Amino acid sequence: MLARTGTLPTDHAAAVELPHDPTSPAQARTFTREHLSAWHVDETTSYATELIVSELLTNAVRYGTPPVLLRLIRTDTLTCEIHDTGAAAPHLRHARTVDEGGRGLFIVSQLAAPWGTRYTPTGKILWTEQPLTATGVGW
Repeated sequence: MLARTGTLPTDHAAAVELPHDPTSPAQARTFTREHLSAWHVDETTSYATELIVSELLTNAVRYGTPPVLLRLIRTDTLTCEIHDTGAAAPHLRHARTVDEGGRGLFIVSQLAAPWGTRYTPTGKILWTEQPLTATGVGW
């Protein structure tokens, strides 16, 4: 999904295919929590990442098409990728107070910088990056 130069140790990446249904965000949060705990990622970053993954998975289930894949990559940054086969571009909105939805990408944009969408031959990947420090992660 993400092309990187060099070799990434196998314990620095984790991926899972999730069902295209409303239970996926909860499954994704559990998967994320378990891997970030094993990687000794600090609690603040872990909580933010769970929220990011939940919001992006909700959008993938609501607007994308299966399969839906989640990948976490730990280097000097924590990269989260959500892949689906839909072509619809996500749009950052500023929801009004009375709106029931439309805040997901706004929340993501507040928790991760940079973030974006990359199109592939099989769909799109929404990705985020969060900084990691050597003191906050068990290297």
